[in-house]
Amino acid sequence: MDSVTATPPTGAEPVFDTARVVTEIDALAKKHAGKDDVFRNAITQLLKGELAEAREAAQAQLLKDRHGRRCAERLCVVQDEIIRILFNAATKHLYHSPTPSDSERMAVVATGGYGRGLMAPESDIDLLFILPYKQTAWGEQVAEAILYCLWDMGLKVGHATRSIDESIRQARADMTIRTSVLETRFLTGDRALYDELVTRFDQDVVAGTAAEFVAAKLAEREERHGLADQSR
Repeated sequence: MDSVTATPPTGAEPVFDTARVVTEIDALAKKHAGKDDVFRNAITQLLKGELAEAREAAQAQLLKDRHGRRCAERLCVVQDEIIRILFNAATKHLYHSPTPSDSERMAVVATGGYGRGLMAPESDIDLLFILPYKQTAWGEQVAEAILYCLWDMGLKVGHATRSIDESIRQARADMTIRTSVLETRFLTGDRALYDELVTRFDQDVVAGTAAEFVAAKLAEREERHGLADQSR
């Protein structure tokens, strides 16, 4: 499993003990062996409590240093670790494959504001699950295990599950999806899948389309401001 973000943002010291939480989850897996539903619920309750404590610590630090951006970065680091922990639990304990095939791979990626590395306490968590071209039930099962736990923790999660080809095709056709891919940030899983997405996106979507992209975003801004003015 990936560890704490390798280079956390300046001032965004983690307020989350990942190693201890992982050890507790391993113990829960042994305690509830063969009872997946009970195990899932135990993970949810553990992480829900840990997140609440981490948020309290981040709030206390915010009141102390009055630095909003650092607080948003700290909260993002905590959320990153929770998702890595869930991916580890899903692939190690719930859907473990001793000899995974090439189809049993996944990259979990942050998008949108979350992809930019900043979070408010009630921010949505936007995730992209990247799967290989050839897929098995494993990918869907792992993604669902992560999502249901996050939802049961009371978090708001936006998500998409796509192959690289699907991501490229949709990014070509939809500026919103194109923007979300521009803002992606790798979290955990198969780094090679993510790197392939970035390379393909740069070559097949971004190259030569800067003017088109800027024009579309400006038009989107004008439309949004126009709708805001009409609502007043």
